[in-house]
Amino acid sequence: MSSTVTIAGIQMSMAAPVRGSHLGNVRKAEALVRLAARRGARIICLPELYRTLYFPQEKSANKAALAETIPGESTEVFASLAKELGVSIIVPIYERASFVKRAGAGQSGLKAAAKAGEQHRYFNSAVVFDERGRRLPTYRKIHIPHDPLFYEKNYFEPGDSGYRVYKTKAATFAVLICYDQWFPEAARQATLQGAEIIFYPTAIGHVTGYKSADGDWHDAWETIMRGHAIANGTHVVAVNRTGREGPAGKGLRFWGQSFACDSFGKVLKRASATDDEILIAKLNLAHNQRIRKGWGFLRNRRPETYKK
Repeated sequence: MSSTVTIAGIQMSMAAPVRGSHLGNVRKAEALVRLAARRGARIICLPELYRTLYFPQEKSANKAALAETIPGESTEVFASLAKELGVSIIVPIYERASFVKRAGAGQSGLKAAAKAGEQHRYFNSAVVFDERGRRLPTYRKIHIPHDPLFYEKNYFEPGDSGYRVYKTKAATFAVLICYDQWFPEAARQATLQGAEIIFYPTAIGHVTGYKSADGDWHDAWETIMRGHAIANGTHVVAVNRTGREGPAGKGLRFWGQSFACDSFGKVLKRASATDDEILIAKLNLAHNQRIRKGWGFLRNRRPETYKK
């Protein structure tokens, strides 16, 4: 495994469905992934919920029309593409997971039958394919926000996958999703499991017409992830969407500015605030060990002193 790897973040805007189909966004992402591979990227990450508009702006929407299964439309397209191009691809989707619920002990008749049968659970997930097109275990977003225009708890259950680390030919990396990026514990767990890079597929922006008393949301967003890179001696890649979504004069303006930083928080590449863009960055993974050895943030941990 080389100490350097070229990665790509696919920063893109999403279109509304056409006659109920989200295939336009799938095809757009597919074309951008092909271009990223031609530019030398070996690991390519799409933004959070790449296939649809950011529907959690609404308090309720048709889950069945928005979610997809694994395997499903996205996995079929990108499994083939990863194998064809010889690259790893991170594909964040709205997952509908089916399970069969059995009637409880002592239940019988129509009432029991109504409670049994196939049912569904919904997750904000990332599907990962390696360079041979093999689908690796799915990561399901663990931290779920719930605020005006970010009504995610109406759509997503907290992930039950645990933290995932993916060992591929190009590098060993973790995937955490959007709101996960605010939690230092998540980045630390990924690092302790061997991640050299943490990818954060994201959908975040400014609320139209709202000025926060907290200060610059974007500055805090970038700062917290650069801090995770430093504290863990790990490269970080954040991949956001762009564009305005929601009713005219309302809704969200996604701020783009996807970036890659090294393991001491130095920004290597940053995308624009408004445009679709393929963020290409070459990461020197040997830098991780230099930072970890020199600063001792992992070596000098005192986990026995940490309380919940």
